[in-house]
Amino acid sequence: MRDLSAIDSTPPSVFPTELPHSPHYLRAVTDLAHQRAVVAHEAIYAESGIKLVEKGMRLDGRLYDRLVQHTLREPVDSHLVAEDAVDHTVLTAVARQLIQRDGLLPLLMQDMGPGFEQFWPTLAQIPLPGSIMFKLTVMREESLHLFEHGLHMAILAWWLAVRRGLSDADSVAVVAAALLHDMGVLHLDPAWRDRAQKIVGAQRKNLVAHPIIGMLMVRGSGGYPDAVATAVLEHHERMDGSGYPRSLSGADISPLGQILLLCEVVTTFYDKYAHDSPGLHLATVLRLNHRKFPADLCHHVMALVRQSLPPEPTLVLLGANVQRYLQIVTLAFERWEQLCSLVAIAPAGPQAFVQERLQGLSKTLSEAGLHPQCAPKLLELLQGDAQATAELCFLGREALWQLQSIVHSCLRRWPEVAERQNPADRFLADWCDWLLAQQR
Repeated sequence: MRDLSAIDSTPPSVFPTELPHSPHYLRAVTDLAHQRAVVAHEAIYAESGIKLVEKGMRLDGRLYDRLVQHTLREPVDSHLVAEDAVDHTVLTAVARQLIQRDGLLPLLMQDMGPGFEQFWPTLAQIPLPGSIMFKLTVMREESLHLFEHGLHMAILAWWLAVRRGLSDADSVAVVAAALLHDMGVLHLDPAWRDRAQKIVGAQRKNLVAHPIIGMLMVRGSGGYPDAVATAVLEHHERMDGSGYPRSLSGADISPLGQILLLCEVVTTFYDKYAHDSPGLHLATVLRLNHRKFPADLCHHVMALVRQSLPPEPTLVLLGANVQRYLQIVTLAFERWEQLCSLVAIAPAGPQAFVQERLQGLSKTLSEAGLHPQCAPKLLELLQGDAQATAELCFLGREALWQLQSIVHSCLRRWPEVAERQNPADRFLADWCDWLLAQQR
């Protein structure tokens, strides 16, 4: 089994064929053994042939040191069974609980009417091989939010599959892919599962690993069609080629992958802004990023979220920071122009990368009605229009997010920029630091 660090630097066109060795996942497995019975139904061997765990042995935390010192012949969870494991009954029960407290899922139920009941037999048809049941059990116990996020994705993905007219078999496949899409996160440092932890710069290269690991997990289970593993791999791609890990675009992204990449954004917004008008946030982001997502699927989502726009007093509050966001975005572009006037930009490299991304963002902002140079005048024209001002505020916040995303991508590809070894890198690093210091 490969080490996880090897995947971090894997070229997008060449992926490993086996799961990486992950001490983080081993720790999660042994931690699970502290909470409930975990038994080896087959002996566990090191790649060297040494028997590490006897058949029928109950695991405990003391086994971590023994397991982590060896490269295992096979994935550890292929030989384990856990008490009270996640099965179809558990998935159905948790999904019904989510519907009761989530802001988006009741809208889906209302939109589907009696037809929503068809989701339950679809969920019951997804394959659950033993190794996948074990992984889902680890996820539930070690990261309940991640487990619930997968179910949230599964419901939304099924709804979009129905709206797109996919077959029953494809609907089952996309529900399975949505449920399992973030399993690869279990192999990463637990800091990635802490929503309060902010990881920036070159550290973000680890993001590229989790769709690849998730794909390997699904493929290695032997229980799913290839389309499921492919969709898991693609859930962070974008229609304009700006996603990862393969930077695919358009029709090169599979039909199920297109559903998942939009579901990831929608569910993230309804989680992150649960008490701050997530529908209005989401509508603004989809409008600003229309090239990144499938147009037909966005149409269905936009029609759904417009049903939940907040009343005017709430809109006034939501638009309160519009001036600050617009000032930051305008200043970011002005500072970049100053940098370009002082330093010659080579045809390739980090400065050229940022220049190209900023030109694309400027064009997108103009199409959304928010050209940086016109922001102050636009704000003046919208005084008294609470909904338009709130939307403009969200546009400004999303534009700031896009700018910071450009910074993260730049520093992940060229971490040496932070060392400031030449004038061009020094100017670029200062610009990046300033942008990352701006709060969203």
